[in-house]
Amino acid sequence: PVHPLWQSPLTIPGGSRQSPINIQWRDSVYDPFLKPLKISYDPSTCLHIWNNGYSFLVEFDDSTDRSIIVGGPLENQYRLKQFHFHWGAINDWGSEHTVDSKFYPAELHLVHWNAVEYPSFEEAVMEGNGLAVIGVFLKLGARHEGLQALVDALPAVKHK
Repeated sequence: PVHPLWQSPLTIPGGSRQSPINIQWRDSVYDPFLKPLKISYDPSTCLHIWNNGYSFLVEFDDSTDRSIIVGGPLENQYRLKQFHFHWGAINDWGSEHTVDSKFYPAELHLVHWNAVEYPSFEEAVMEGNGLAVIGVFLKLGARHEGLQALVDALPAVKHK
């Protein structure tokens, strides 16, 4: 099924590396040569939260390699630029991606860029190997103190 956000044929993205995707468990292939993904974030690189008009972004200082990911399928290290969430009007769906056509209430995207190959985030965005995004499906559950601190700050960014 097509994600509710992409119902109109004109808005369905093209290409083989576009969102949203439906991850099909039975078609997944284990790669024994895949190295572990190493995540190294420095909390002091967090700059601010801002409202871009349709979501909120938490932005990071990406001028140095203090918050990076490396390994996994990546040929270079990638710097953390920002993270944002996708959520829906109801709890049944909100994730951008699906697994076996199942939606999750929300999805976290940690957006990184290839600072080895490109001089800026803006230039990296335009290239096939410019960005690496970690997507995390979120479920409803018990209070999470770290996430609650972010939620508590959201009223400060009500407007674009």
